[in-house]
Amino acid sequence: MTVRLAFADGTLRVESDGDGFDVTSLPGVAFDERTATGRAPAMRYADVVAALDGRGVDYEDDALDAAPLAVASDYELRGYQQDALDAWTTSDRRGVLELPTGSGKTVIGLKAIEAVGEAALVVVPTIDLLVQWRRELAAEFDCEVGQLGGGEQVVGDVTVATYDSAYLRAEDLGDRFGLVVFDEVHHLGGEGFRDIARMLAAPARLGLTATFERPDGAHEVVAELVGPLVYDLDVDDLAGDHLADYDVKRLEVPLTDEERAAYEDAQGTFTDYLTQSNIQFRSGSDYQELVKRSGTDPRAREALLAKQRARRIVRESDAKVAELEAILDAHRDDRVIVFTASTDLVYRLSERFLVPAITHETTASERDDILDRFRRGDYSRVVTANVLDEGVDVPDANVAVVVAGSGSEREFTQRLGRILRPKDDGGRALLYELVSADTAEERVAARRR
Repeated sequence: MTVRLAFADGTLRVESDGDGFDVTSLPGVAFDERTATGRAPAMRYADVVAALDGRGVDYEDDALDAAPLAVASDYELRGYQQDALDAWTTSDRRGVLELPTGSGKTVIGLKAIEAVGEAALVVVPTIDLLVQWRRELAAEFDCEVGQLGGGEQVVGDVTVATYDSAYLRAEDLGDRFGLVVFDEVHHLGGEGFRDIARMLAAPARLGLTATFERPDGAHEVVAELVGPLVYDLDVDDLAGDHLADYDVKRLEVPLTDEERAAYEDAQGTFTDYLTQSNIQFRSGSDYQELVKRSGTDPRAREALLAKQRARRIVRESDAKVAELEAILDAHRDDRVIVFTASTDLVYRLSERFLVPAITHETTASERDDILDRFRRGDYSRVVTANVLDEGVDVPDANVAVVVAGSGSEREFTQRLGRILRPKDDGGRALLYELVSADTAEERVAARRR
């Protein structure tokens, strides 16, 4: 009796040429009436092979066709990077590494590709990261580096793909790679992107992120698809040795009398509706419930608009602008990144202080030009909303100002990480948080910390 394994459209097909073996007894395998064979998500390939080996069952393996890869990088891992790679290796080459921005997660990914020695797929969330990874791989490895996304559809010995392109191609290419590296792996928790991991047969799986946990709990799904969190360090673990020492200064600024009156009126309208409607507003689902009701209930819509007005007042107060002016004046000789929560505020601050602006409306070429000038020192400051939080190679800066942001710990960690690269002079990095005093923004700032 022989069991045969084959890859078929993102799934693992399992069939036996004898009646004495029940293929559905293998992990994740169910009977497929259409083909009269066993069928499982391709991601179960390693589990099925381990089960067959454990039972001493003969099998023909046509499910994985990953070409051997002999490459070597000139990088030498730092101690914590080697510890992270060792933890992943010990975990059967499956799992997630959580390390701060600037700690060299890409280098660990390169060494993982080198260690596995089979064709590898690297999945990234943005075109910028696609370009960065491909450039790094081409510089370090003597092999063909493919690209899926950004106008190219080329599969190489090592291939870099955006999450969108990987989703579209996984059912065709899922048997081509022995290793898959998910950069910014928290994105894999999204409903559609989960199928990427399910349709890949790759036994070795590595997730890289600075912030593994998701507020919606989807990191538990990521752990099932890639492996558990096997190694983690936070900023404080590396500050001073491998990242810059840093300080965070939280500055509470008052609203003007006019702003205070407008805020209290808007916030009162919002909280009155919550009280009357028995909505606690403690989670994202509560907000979604309010949005849903606003489509049919005029009072809900009024409350939603009032909340948006209140939020805009505390995020864009005149006192914050005045405080930012003082900070920029005090840091004339530093490189400063100013973060806001809205595109409108970016443009307002850009015009007020004659600072280059980067938003989602900024073209890629214009953004690259601004960042190149920032890198060279032609510009000493930039202002942005969320564009530079993740997936963009940001030049060294030593001061960040969060004028406004969400309650997301991930967002805060990413923004802090933008100023933590080691300084040539050994100087400390500094992050300012501007918070409107005696408002709901204080609770938002507490959540992200």
